[in-house]
Amino acid sequence: MTQTTQRLAEMKCAPCEGGVPPLTEQQARTYLEQLDEAWQLEEGNLVRRFRFRNFRDAMAFVNKVAEIAESEGHHPDISISYNRVRLSLFTHAIHGLSDNDFILAANIDLLIK
Repeated sequence: MTQTTQRLAEMKCAPCEGGVPPLTEQQARTYLEQLDEAWQLEEGNLVRRFRFRNFRDAMAFVNKVAEIAESEGHHPDISISYNRVRLSLFTHAIHGLSDNDFILAANIDLLIK
């Protein structure tokens, strides 16, 4: 974990009701550099894929992600296929990426470090 990931993880998601512009691609790429290298920008979403030993481990991870998401009030799209998990972050209220997406990603990174 880098210090910048830790700093992002110390931030809190702010409620987003819209009315603010999404991050520019350059801003998103700057934030992306602060996360684990497995995160990628895909079609305007922040995406990361995980592989676990088995279904039980995958579900345990997803439940931990759900706890963080609920505490932050910012929720990823989650896809589960046996031992694989795909997380996709996007701020629907602004139709793009926001600081919240990267804050949540940094907190998720802490789960696997």
